[in-house]
Amino acid sequence: MVYYAHSENADGKKHLLSEHLSGTAKLVSSFSGDESYHNLFEITGLLHDLGKYQKDFQRYLIDGGRRGSVPHASWGAGYARNFGILESSIAIDGHHKGLPDHADWKTDTAQFKNNDISHFDEVVREFLSDNSINESKFKETEIPSFNNIKSQRELFTRFLFSALTDGDWLSTEAHFEPQTHSLRPAFKLQIDEMIQKLEAVFSQKSSAGEINVLRNEARAEALANSGMPCGFFSLSLPTGLGKTLTSMAWALYHAKANNLKRIIVVLPYVNIIDQTAAVFKDIFGESSVLEHHFGYNEEHSSESSKECKTPEDRMKELACENWDYPLIVTTTVQFFESLFSNKPSKCRKVHNIADSVVIFDEVQTLPKHLILPTLQMLKDVHAVMKTSFLFCTATQPAFEKRQGFEGIDEIKPLIASPANFYEKTRRVRYSFINGLEPIAMDVLLQEVISRDDSTLIIFNTKKAAADFFELAASSSQNRYDESYHLSTAMCPYHRKEVIKQIIDGLSNGQKLLVVSTQLVEAGVDLDFPVVFRAAAPLESIIQSAGRCNREGKLGPEGGKTCIFRLADGGMPDDTYRACAGHAIEMMKADFEKIHHYNMFNEYYRQIINLYVDPDKKGIGEAREKFNFETVNGLYKIIEKATVGLYVYSFNDESSALLDSLKYKKHLSRDDFRRMQKFTVQVYRDFINKNGQFCTYDQRGFIVWYGKYDCKMGLAAPDKDDEVLII
Repeated sequence: MVYYAHSENADGKKHLLSEHLSGTAKLVSSFSGDESYHNLFEITGLLHDLGKYQKDFQRYLIDGGRRGSVPHASWGAGYARNFGILESSIAIDGHHKGLPDHADWKTDTAQFKNNDISHFDEVVREFLSDNSINESKFKETEIPSFNNIKSQRELFTRFLFSALTDGDWLSTEAHFEPQTHSLRPAFKLQIDEMIQKLEAVFSQKSSAGEINVLRNEARAEALANSGMPCGFFSLSLPTGLGKTLTSMAWALYHAKANNLKRIIVVLPYVNIIDQTAAVFKDIFGESSVLEHHFGYNEEHSSESSKECKTPEDRMKELACENWDYPLIVTTTVQFFESLFSNKPSKCRKVHNIADSVVIFDEVQTLPKHLILPTLQMLKDVHAVMKTSFLFCTATQPAFEKRQGFEGIDEIKPLIASPANFYEKTRRVRYSFINGLEPIAMDVLLQEVISRDDSTLIIFNTKKAAADFFELAASSSQNRYDESYHLSTAMCPYHRKEVIKQIIDGLSNGQKLLVVSTQLVEAGVDLDFPVVFRAAAPLESIIQSAGRCNREGKLGPEGGKTCIFRLADGGMPDDTYRACAGHAIEMMKADFEKIHHYNMFNEYYRQIINLYVDPDKKGIGEAREKFNFETVNGLYKIIEKATVGLYVYSFNDESSALLDSLKYKKHLSRDDFRRMQKFTVQVYRDFINKNGQFCTYDQRGFIVWYGKYDCKMGLAAPDKDDEVLII
């Protein structure tokens, strides 16, 4: 009898089951990296569709029927369980529905363990015969012990599951869509060529001036430490000393020294991703960089993948499915929620994190209540998947292992004495407004105006920023040439346009007032002589000060950073409030310490010890119990999901773009990306309250037809906290 895996393709050819199993097994094995994993990965690929040898399944392929009416995944899972190959069994059981919780896996496979299912022996015989396999192959399978560390074994199961789902989908795609399959990228990390291009950029930069001398010193010291074995590393440098390019240079040399195949740059905000990716594209070429972030439902965007305009667009769209690309720039949310996910579509990319260098920029933005499970996952990835991690920030958190905190055993600093660089680049002088006692908004306005210079003022909430902007705009004492407002109530196109106007105005000597939320704290290269910052967690205060005298043109400590507490100013959440309060107490106790490099590390340790349960959700325990579905539900970087609203009437381009798409049945990823720049992320509450201005489109997005202010953005923002962009 001839057995088939899939029905007829466009050429009228069915997919032979033995070809599918051997093809999948070959792919899965090739994804394993470590040679000692090859056999187990291959076996998993061979067994995953064993259940398709059921006669009922073969009849289903020939005669048709309801999709999923003849389950098959549990058959291969049950067979693997009978041989004690539990990691394979769990991965196979979930390769369609997702990785299950341990109890559900046991239930799915119990009947095979107890030999309570009819025709099982017959199906196994047909499988062995059709694939010319001796059953001894499975009896002799070696399973890594990982020194009995449960979390490493759990991560290994995720790794195996990722390789299986990707191998299975690629084999199936090659059968049904050979043209699509041929478009998949085959790029390798061209390390020598990329190093040469990057060194050419460095050679063109000026070496004159103290800042450039320090940049070159920092880069030279970092590169001298690039030959170390895979591990955990930190690059702590003050704002303006070139962390982006220095970290990339180190990553390239480190990848070369350790024969690594990929560099992944992980960033917290979409505006930083756009800027960082643009820098790398300018150096290495447009086709060298894959950006992966989205603001819409990703499942919707994949339905019409064939509609992309160019082969390169299509190639990159396909690469977003499994990260088969040499240089990737992605979001914190995308990276970590994929690692902790149990869903096949999200997990396909996980195996390509192996044999990589991962650079975390602005790592201090990770939610503190997720720190412990996040660090444990990174330790497991390093141990199981030969991956190096670089923590890169001006405010380095205390991630090291210590009494009462199961952090990382050793983080190797690329700069031996970062404090020297911080001391030599002191650009600002801090001061407290009213001794950090709360002040009213009109008093704050008088303080700002009295500085009589271009000023950036940063608030903790959108409401406070909007209220102050309106107060300043209506004041008869306002003598600024221009006043600007920035917040996430504005769509990205609008924010980008305003930021350009601000930069141009500053360079032309205009006296500007800019009122903003935290969005300017990272990745926005503004340079003001005066910055006011609402009391906040210490990392936010330091990042805000990085927008003051950024280029050092006013001399050492020539910039003025003024910290204030606003009466009834509001805070995004309780953790933020607690961290802000602790920062205030530390600064009051010893004001000068804010200039010291070690202050943030000390602050972070205290915050974790005093205010944060580092794994209050029990994610670590759920991982050790192999409860994959539970972990998926628990690990959320953004606790309350946001929804994208497309602003139809922002300008002629926004309305014309949506009008041009109205006859397309499905939208491609490229379409969604073009729409993203006119999209504002809001909470569901906003939509519920303003539903009369919203129109739902069945293609996966919502259109806003309500008011959009040319200064403030989306009308009536009802939520105050800054959100990450997925």
